[in-house]
Amino acid sequence: MSRPPPTVAAPLAANDMVQRPSDSQWGDIVQQLGAEIAGPLSGALERIHALISTGQIDRQGLRALRDAVAQAREAGMVSQQLARLASGRLRLSREPVSLTQVLRGVLAQRSRETQARGIQIRQLLQPIEVMTDASLLFSLLNAVMDWALTNTHSSLEMRLDLTPWPAKARLMCRFAHRSLDLGSAPSSAINEPPESLNSLTWRLIEQTALTIGALPLREDEAGITMLTLEFPHLAGDEPGAQHGPAPVAPPDRPELDDPTPSHNSKPLAGCHLLIVSPRRELRQEIQAAVRHMGLIIDAVASMDEALEFCEEGLPHGIAFEQSLRDADFDRLRADITGEVPNFSFVEVMDGDLQTQLSTATADHMARISRQNLQDALPSVLLFELSKAL
Repeated sequence: MSRPPPTVAAPLAANDMVQRPSDSQWGDIVQQLGAEIAGPLSGALERIHALISTGQIDRQGLRALRDAVAQAREAGMVSQQLARLASGRLRLSREPVSLTQVLRGVLAQRSRETQARGIQIRQLLQPIEVMTDASLLFSLLNAVMDWALTNTHSSLEMRLDLTPWPAKARLMCRFAHRSLDLGSAPSSAINEPPESLNSLTWRLIEQTALTIGALPLREDEAGITMLTLEFPHLAGDEPGAQHGPAPVAPPDRPELDDPTPSHNSKPLAGCHLLIVSPRRELRQEIQAAVRHMGLIIDAVASMDEALEFCEEGLPHGIAFEQSLRDADFDRLRADITGEVPNFSFVEVMDGDLQTQLSTATADHMARISRQNLQDALPSVLLFELSKAL
């Protein structure tokens, strides 16, 4: 028996949306990847050799070692997302998404990071809804923030509006990539953009934008960078578009069409999960269960460490052991949800327990039994972390 036609357009392959970069362009990206990983790791290796030879390392040297490893890890994470885009097998869904709401959510999620760096963000956002892939849009906006926060010397201006006819959604990110106090520096030093603007993260912005059909335009002039992303497909402009939220799995049985996505279909690539457990074996089990999802993963052993970790910037979700649910956890949760009301917490419990999503619990926290981590945790995280999209 034949099925009725769907009410929305079928998912499109990434290659159906845009022309793929040439082999030489991907070659340049791979070469840049090698440089951005090898550079920091070479510096870290030198410090390790110095530590071995002298047996001493000061606080500044330890911080530099940590920063070098973090830079190499970030480059590796970006490469995972680029590999996902380059695979040619990425499937896109097109649905109405509030660009304004997703952007505000990203800015709220990154507010601690911006405050810790002393960076102010000016927001001028019109309410605009576009037709796009929500997961890739979320990744794109986070990549823009990563890139802009790394390169700005003062503040960020985020502006969202519509172009004149034909109407397109236009997101503009403006910042100073040079210090405004250059004194008598030559004009070439002011007009020449720094190499950091052309980092792997910029490559990720370009390729993610092109994949979802957005046009990335960048201008670097007189120490100022202006990135403009144009989204040509507004919600309501396309026939057969489905309005309203996409259906989700029933609360008591989180399921996916494919509970173990392939390497080339990582819907949460770039999202950040913090694991909190005093037991090393449990931290390893959680990490192993979601290893294939492309998540950025950090792990700490206590709520005190989690509090310290979150002071500099929030992850997108926290998976924590049941035994750590105490006054320190309550303080951490109240602090985080005061900034990000829909923040995702997943409680990992011992014993036989039915998996529950946050929509099915009184305290709006997801719960999962330790014995179900391998089978159910990917589905739970896909639902919980997608709430921010």
